[in-house]
This record gives sequence, structure tokens and C-alpha cells, in this order.
Amino acid sequence: MSNSDYDVVVLGGGAAGLFCALTAARRGRKVVVLDSSNKVGKKILMSGGGRCNFTNLDIQPENYLSANSHFMKSALKSYTQWDFIELVEKHRIAYHEKTLGQLFCNDSSKQILNMLLSECDDSGVLIKTQCEVQSVKAADHRFIVRTSLGRFVAESLVIATGGLSIPTMGSSGFGYEIAEQFGLEVLPRSAALVPLTFSDSLKPVCERLSGLSVDVTMTCHGMTFREGMLFTHRGLSGPVSLQISSYWSPGLSIDIDLLPEINATDWLLESKTEHGKVLLRSILAKRLPKTLVGELEFLHWADVRERPLAEIPDL
Repeated sequence: MSNSDYDVVVLGGGAAGLFCALTAARRGRKVVVLDSSNKVGKKILMSGGGRCNFTNLDIQPENYLSANSHFMKSALKSYTQWDFIELVEKHRIAYHEKTLGQLFCNDSSKQILNMLLSECDDSGVLIKTQCEVQSVKAADHRFIVRTSLGRFVAESLVIATGGLSIPTMGSSGFGYEIAEQFGLEVLPRSAALVPLTFSDSLKPVCERLSGLSVDVTMTCHGMTFREGMLFTHRGLSGPVSLQISSYWSPGLSIDIDLLPEINATDWLLESKTEHGKVLLRSILAKRLPKTLVGELEFLHWADVRERPLAEIPDL
């Protein structure tokens, strides 16, 4: 086997590419990782606010969006969150649990990247950075990858270049192009785990409320999540917005419950009976931020804003 010949060539030095490489190398394969950036693992460093939310205690197949549920079951069974936690503990990385079973490093996400690099080094993985792929071909049951650093030949080729998110971190459509080149089906793509942005009358409302966070439930396409919702200058962000974005598509509506801990209808009707002379905004301000109530008032009941509860017929 020449210097340019490998058992496995991995394109992409992110978390998936590095872990795939070290796993193959542990099995005795000669592996090289090629990445176009000057450093591998850049997204690892920025994940989890710099602390890397590296796994979750409650990982179940039904929590994943997939056209093939059987694949999710087999994939998650073959390597569990407990296997990765064992690896983290082997490297003596201190971590803690946040909400909903999320595990974060106590110190820095750099620890997770260093762990993966250490495992790659121990397994004999070669990593090449600033390596631009120029072409990929298949011939005689082998893959030939021509790059700015020369030619690499391998029996197996792994595309781990990621999706289209954050182009400044090296993301591109390269992986999709290679998939199409080799006749693989490429499904329509849409953004996921992203904030919700507005261009209508709701945008200035969100701008005025920017920075405000409230606990809500969001429902879309049969899925419901309850977490924090953050108003931004462009729309809605926060964990719940990011989650629901994976299920939204143009034409679908999103229902937001601002009072998830109670039955709002029953509470307001009870308040109308017991506190009929009080204004609606005064009642709502007991459970919601006053600034939010003020915006809701002008959006939904501006014409009766000075009428007491008892005189609002539709309540």
C-alpha cells in the first residue's frame, strides 16, 4: 500500500468525521481525514455555547426525524449515549446535566475536540487540513480523490461534510453534489433547529420585546414542545423555537400557549366572575411580563382595552 493508498478516506473533520475515522482505525483500517478548513472540529468548539452539549440522557429513536425508523433503532442501539459518556469519563472530562437530560462540559467544548483528536492519534488516523477536494471518481472498486494536497485512493469513502448551515465554518453543498454524482437520492432540503423569523406586522412586535424570555409550549404538525421562547429583533428563538422549526414547513401554522401551566380559558372565565371590574391586562400581568401583555393588548383587544372583564363579551 503506497503512501496515498488507504482503506478509508473520510471527507470532513467534524464530530461525525473524526468519530467515524477513529472507529474505523480501531478496527485495523488505515484511515485519512481530509478537511478544507485550517482546523478540524470548529463547530464542536462553538456548540453548547462553548461547553458542547455532547449527548443526552434520554435518547430514543422516536425523538428523531427519519424516513427510516428501523435505521434509527439499529444506529442508536449499536452505540448508545452511555458508550460516549464512558469515553468522556475515560478522558476525565467533568460534565453536568442541564434541563431535559442535556450533558455539557463543565469547562470547555475544546475538551471534547481534544478527546476525539487524542483517540484519532492513538488509533493512527492521519488528518489533513486545508485540503480542497477537486474531484472524486470510482474505478476498479476503489475511490480516487484528487485534492490540492495530492491524490488519495481508498476502498471506502465516507462523506462527512455536513449540511448547508454556517458557511463561514466551512459548510457547503459538497456532500450533496457527491451523493448526486454517485446516483444517491437527495431529498428536498430545509432549515432545521433554527429561529423563527417574521417579515410581517409581528416583526416590530418582536423587536420591541427583544431579549424577553418566557416559558411556553409550541405545537406544529402534531408535535408539541415546552421550553423557553426568546424574543429577538427578527422573530422568535430559544430552545422551543429551535425544536419546533424542524417540524414546520411553509403553509403550516404554529400554536403558542403562553400559559402552559394552566387552562387559560378556565382561569380567565373564573377571573371574569370574581374580578369583573378589573382590566384584562391587569389580570394577565399577574402571570405574564407586562411588556408582553401590552403588545398582546394592542394586537388582539385594543378596541376594548379600557373595558373591565365583565364587559368583554367574547371572554
